[in-house]
Amino acid sequence: QVQLQESGPGLVKPSQTVSLTCTVSGGSITTNRYYWSWIRQPPGKGLEWMGAIGYNGFTYSSPSLKSRTSIFRDTSKNHFTLRLSSVTPEDTAVYYCARSRDLKGAQAMGVKDEYDYIGQGTQVTVSS
Repeated sequence: QVQLQESGPGLVKPSQTVSLTCTVSGGSITTNRYYWSWIRQPPGKGLEWMGAIGYNGFTYSSPSLKSRTSIFRDTSKNHFTLRLSSVTPEDTAVYYCARSRDLKGAQAMGVKDEYDYIGQGTQVTVSS
């Protein structure tokens, strides 16, 4: 049973950079053909796919967030990290990490059914 656990600061000030880490247990992030994504859900809105890192270390970003996001991994710790820069209150959301067998377009990856495992989520609030 694969489990994903997000961790992060909770409260961030505008213009700062937030780092969120997803620790994976029960499976390796280098296992062939799996993709590890970050998705978020702002209050009252739907899911938004932010980006992913593949089993081979390649990274993929949503075009709308590409300039502000980076994703990297530490295979020795079996975790991957999202960095989101220049945050604003519009970045307030519950952030999830998730695993998928495939990687489609940004809009398609905003659907929960695309993932076989999703973490419980971590709240990030951007406020001064």
